[in-house]
Amino acid sequence: MLDKIWNCDKILTIMWCAQYGKEIQMEVTLTSGNFETEVLNSDIPVLVDFWASWCGPCKMMAPLIDEAATKYEGKLKVGKVNIDNELDLAQKYKIISIPTLVFFKGGEAVEKSIGFIERDRLEELIGRVI
Repeated sequence: MLDKIWNCDKILTIMWCAQYGKEIQMEVTLTSGNFETEVLNSDIPVLVDFWASWCGPCKMMAPLIDEAATKYEGKLKVGKVNIDNELDLAQKYKIISIPTLVFFKGGEAVEKSIGFIERDRLEELIGRVI
């Protein structure tokens, strides 16, 4: 029923839906199986966060990424690639350190940021692609 009510692009950050008592995802969990559809064929720019659960700086970036997913909903798709689960994607995009943010537009990687960045820098990068 929730799928019929909310069109959320199967995104990962969880928000609480008070009306139905259900959770709604705000970021896409990216895998080898959906990367082409969700990122390369997206009609809007996509921010891809390459991360891992054991990565301290990744945990520090998570609230900023979550905030961006909400703030730019409809203008920017936000997805996450867990490099421990999706090693092939990490290798394909030459991810050597995490967190790494890769911005895609028109199916091409157009911006890349390695390591923790502050909110202002994230906003600047997003502004370049939307």
